[in-house]
Amino acid sequence: MEPQDFTQRKKFPGNAGNNFDLVFAPIDAMQSLIAPLFALLLFGLAFVAARFDLAQAAILYCFYLGDWLLLSLLPRRGKSFGPPKPPVFLLALLRAPFTFFIPFPWWTAVQLIGTALVIYSFWIEPHRLTLTHQTLQSPKLGFKKPLRVLHLADIHVERLTTRERELLESVKAIAPDLILFSGDFLNLSYTQDALAQEHARAVLAELDAPLGVYAVSGSPAVDPPEVVEKLLEGMDHIRWLRQSSAVIEHEGKRIEIIGIDCTHKPFLDAPKMLHALNGSGPGTFRIFLYHTPDLAPEAARAGMDLQLSGHTHGGQLRIPFYGALYAASLYGKKFESGRRQVGDLTLYVSRGIGLEGGGAPRMRFNCAPEIILWEIQ
Repeated sequence: MEPQDFTQRKKFPGNAGNNFDLVFAPIDAMQSLIAPLFALLLFGLAFVAARFDLAQAAILYCFYLGDWLLLSLLPRRGKSFGPPKPPVFLLALLRAPFTFFIPFPWWTAVQLIGTALVIYSFWIEPHRLTLTHQTLQSPKLGFKKPLRVLHLADIHVERLTTRERELLESVKAIAPDLILFSGDFLNLSYTQDALAQEHARAVLAELDAPLGVYAVSGSPAVDPPEVVEKLLEGMDHIRWLRQSSAVIEHEGKRIEIIGIDCTHKPFLDAPKMLHALNGSGPGTFRIFLYHTPDLAPEAARAGMDLQLSGHTHGGQLRIPFYGALYAASLYGKKFESGRRQVGDLTLYVSRGIGLEGGGAPRMRFNCAPEIILWEIQ
């Protein structure tokens, strides 16, 4: 696979003004509406969707209010901490066509299914942390026991929740040889929030592995250098790789870990990757730690063996047989999630642990959060 030329592109995933931002910016404004005005807006939408039938509009309006209640309770129950009105408005728009095109009373059954999906995708699946097992064999290595590498991505801490606590319990139970984190420490909405930073540091303090913990920065808006520096202050057990590399040894074999900051612009980041190589020979096994998968073609050309990335969250919403509705990658669905082979490079794109920020729905469907345990031999 040859690298594509993105030098003429104007909008990049993970940067302000990208297509995702353009879609959600107007919807985010819904949060500023006072409750009575927002309630009136929802009723107006229900009245139109019900084809101006007042009784049917009242029934649909109850479903809208149910969504509002369910999402407003999320922070009170310590589940997630996003603004409720933008996703409630989105859900209202999604519910409307089923009422408009399906005759009464049959559409009420569809709306009940919709409520069940809201409960599952907002309350249950975002906290169903899964462990994915991957194996990789390389002629460069001759271990008697596989090297066990745990890949974490996109923690996106808002507050300590059951998900973060389960993450720490899982890390202790797995007891990996090495932990690699591919960026996005905090949720976008809480980058400058002191309590979120404190809770993120509490998570980071518990990460430990015999061969070390290595991390890179995520998207510039989520992981500004001054914030990451503050998060990692005093964390001597975590090495922050910035246009640099580290060499570890396992059973006498050298493994190089290369990590760089992410701008989401391959034409800027590829030279940084090449500069970070320490000159080790082609016989050295190389792991490239980088926030987004979009540098995989360049990494393959540079002789990397394994690239560990995240950023896309797997789309968070995945339709069966189709996959992610939206993949925040320059290569679209090609790198949306999971394991890919790019030449001699093995790429893995994690579904991540946390959730999108701003007014984006704090939900997952068919895309549970994951951590990945690699056995390299």
